[in-house]
Amino acid sequence: MIVIGYMARLAIYFILLPVGFINLSGCAFAPGAYVDANDGDIEDVVDIQPITIDLIAQMANQPKALKPSGISPADSIAGYDYLIGRGDVLSIIVYDHPELTIPAGSERSAAESGNVVHSDGTIFYPYIGQVNVAGRTVRDVRNEMQTRLADFVAKPQVDVKVVAFNAQKTYVTGQVSKPGTFAITNVPVRVLDALSFAGGLTEDANWRNVILTRDGIDTALSVYDMLTLGDLSQNYLLKNGDVLHVPEAGNQLAIVMGEVRNPTTFTLGNNRMSLTSAIAKAGGLNQITANASGVFVIRRTANKEKFATIYQLDASNAAAFALGSEFMLEPTDVVYVTAAPVSRWNRVLSQLLPSITAIYQMSEIGVNLDSGQRP
Repeated sequence: MIVIGYMARLAIYFILLPVGFINLSGCAFAPGAYVDANDGDIEDVVDIQPITIDLIAQMANQPKALKPSGISPADSIAGYDYLIGRGDVLSIIVYDHPELTIPAGSERSAAESGNVVHSDGTIFYPYIGQVNVAGRTVRDVRNEMQTRLADFVAKPQVDVKVVAFNAQKTYVTGQVSKPGTFAITNVPVRVLDALSFAGGLTEDANWRNVILTRDGIDTALSVYDMLTLGDLSQNYLLKNGDVLHVPEAGNQLAIVMGEVRNPTTFTLGNNRMSLTSAIAKAGGLNQITANASGVFVIRRTANKEKFATIYQLDASNAAAFALGSEFMLEPTDVVYVTAAPVSRWNRVLSQLLPSITAIYQMSEIGVNLDSGQRP
């Protein structure tokens, strides 16, 4: 499988950007104006909202929509018990009966001197013979052994513990410092624990779309939301066979284009980026050609009836421009600054949308190719 890397996808985005500039010229200023969504057919494909104090407050208070997950909310630490598996090594001690205990010495560790769980899920122990242990907790095994040994030992006191965890594993792949396999133990392991074991995320990691694969079903997680917004509802308890894949952040681009000094793309990654900061990153508005009242953020929407939501900032008004510092960008947002007068805004946006569609499609290809790196 051929996988397009970050730089290759970035080049594709830059190739697409000039398309949006065709026939989008003009330099008239119209302070305080807004797009008229009722003019023309643009309202059929997009929603248009001015960036106001009320909108900023609404966004701040709006609960984040959670993606459907195949993972049960009951998968929690409460009542967690490790289940013994094939290949695990058990240490079994019968107090006051050293003849029943294989001692660990200076030359042998507890794991080397313990009882290995065989492929049939059993161990052998003196007097009582085979004991089925696979799929059971150490408490269950201890109680059974204590009961069975009572026929041979007066009031036996038995201690059972796992000294080598070999049966259950989870896998962390992709953009982490130390990809690898990690054992599931008697200490519960959550998503953030596993990422920490793997040395943390790299600079190129996609914080917002980490994939947890369980039983062949993929669930998208946002480490960004966990760490910056405190949304630990996604910090799932990991189970045997789970795969955590951290894709590359190349598809987490935001784009600034139109009448700015240096049209650019940048990766959001784990950073919060405001609209004002994005414009500053592009060198600011072109003071000669830009219509400062026509700063648009085009954001893809999950609403199947509409292609996108277009947010408009009137940057000609100093107070309104300050709102841009509170409006946070999201991955795949396109910031466009027009040169056109108000009367041509709808026409300009209608001409721009096909170019934005192409950019979104390339972004989705990048996501699919990232996912294709995994089986």
